[in-house]
Amino acid sequence: MTVDLTNLKKEFRKNGLSRSKLDGDPVKQFSLWFTEAIDSGIVEPSAMSLATTDESEIGIRTVLLKYFDDKGFVFYTNYESNKSRQIETRPEAALLFPWLALERQIKIVGSVEKVSGLESIKYFASRPKDSQIGAWASKQSSTISSRGILQSQFESMKQKFSSGEVPLPDFWGGYRVIPRTIEFWQGRESRLHDRFVYQRSEDGWTISRLSP
Repeated sequence: MTVDLTNLKKEFRKNGLSRSKLDGDPVKQFSLWFTEAIDSGIVEPSAMSLATTDESEIGIRTVLLKYFDDKGFVFYTNYESNKSRQIETRPEAALLFPWLALERQIKIVGSVEKVSGLESIKYFASRPKDSQIGAWASKQSSTISSRGILQSQFESMKQKFSSGEVPLPDFWGGYRVIPRTIEFWQGRESRLHDRFVYQRSEDGWTISRLSP
């Protein structure tokens, strides 16, 4: 069966993007666009597609950005998950923020490293208790026969940690994507989109316009 989507078209007319409007620092430019995404009411503006790979396959999924700074972009996960195994094999990743309600996308490509144990502890302590327990209950990416098993594991962990603080699991923590390139994409009419890419160099960042 073929589903024809050739007539599913939309012209992008909201804004243009010029070199003169870009901050010389891509993290500052990202922060500006991120603030605008929040203010626009986009659902989950911190949601980003995370692409990883190893020798045998490519993986992609949606994760949440938890914080960013000049050092990189941080997300948290189970260190025994498929994404983590791929990162350990090949510590490279790509991120995509698809803010299509604003006719914008941001793509980030770079190397990946684990955040410090202190950073993971600090973030884990800020999570709701049920989310902390959920991290203990789920053996992420493993096969289970039913949701009942997952719920049973959750109830077991909930009982185990019924009093006191929930400790950080040794198999759970954060990763930081350290950008080599950051691309800002703004939709334009006739598919003549504006694309600017920041590339890291020894002297800082260079900015180039890309053809759409």
